[in-house]
This record gives sequence, structure tokens and C-alpha cells, in this order.
Amino acid sequence: MTIAEIQEEIIDEFSMFEDWEERYQYMIDLGKTLPLIDEQFKTDENIIKGCQSKVWVHAEMQDDKVVFTADSDAIITKGIIAILIRSFSNQHPKDIIESNTDFIDQIGLKEHLSPTRANGLVSMIKQIKMYALAYQTQIN
Repeated sequence: MTIAEIQEEIIDEFSMFEDWEERYQYMIDLGKTLPLIDEQFKTDENIIKGCQSKVWVHAEMQDDKVVFTADSDAIITKGIIAILIRSFSNQHPKDIIESNTDFIDQIGLKEHLSPTRANGLVSMIKQIKMYALAYQTQIN
């Protein structure tokens, strides 16, 4: 699936819920399905700067695609990173770099986060795109 197709799927899933209480619960559930980062990668260099809670993201190339794993010490944040990993993992670096993140606004996520969590979300996206950029540079 393309990034856009995955993001459409996420938008559809979130639209099934009537209120944000249910959406938060769904995000927590998504966090439980997150491909967890190996303990050896839970290092300072893999921590997302700008997040209130601790979020680790690790990336590696497999067959010309970036594969992400992550973890967080906060359940909501774990759900947020799970949504991003689902969107961008197993995709070509160029596609990650060129993709937009409008789907986050479409599911209403940004407006329902505290300012510090919203900043953390932006930092997570930035870090994912930086990993993709680094891998794209290696390919070229």
C-alpha cells in the first residue's frame, strides 16, 4: 500500500468513532500494536527531541525501504507514534520525504492534543522525514 492509501485507511478508521474519548482509546489500542524498538536502540540518539514524554524511533533500510520501530513511556504518545510508523514504515525514502501529513488534521488529532504533545507530534514527523532523507542521500 502507498502512504496515501494507508493514511486514507487511518482516516476511515477514526471516522467510525463519534467522540474523542473513543478515539483516544483507539489510539491507546494502536500503541499496543506498535512494532517495538529493540532495547539496544533505546538510546539518547534515538530519542525524539521536543517530546514531553520519552519517544524512541529507530530506522533501518531493508530492500530499499525504511523500516521503523519505536516505543514511548506514555500510552497516548505510543498511540501517536504507532499511527506515524504505520503510515511511513516499509516505504521508499523518497515517498516518505514527499508525503504530506494532512491526514493528522483530518482525523482531528492535532486539535485534541495539548500544546506540548502537538509539538512532540511535529518533532516525530520531522525525525521520520530526517531518517528518510538520510537514507535517500545514501541511495543517490
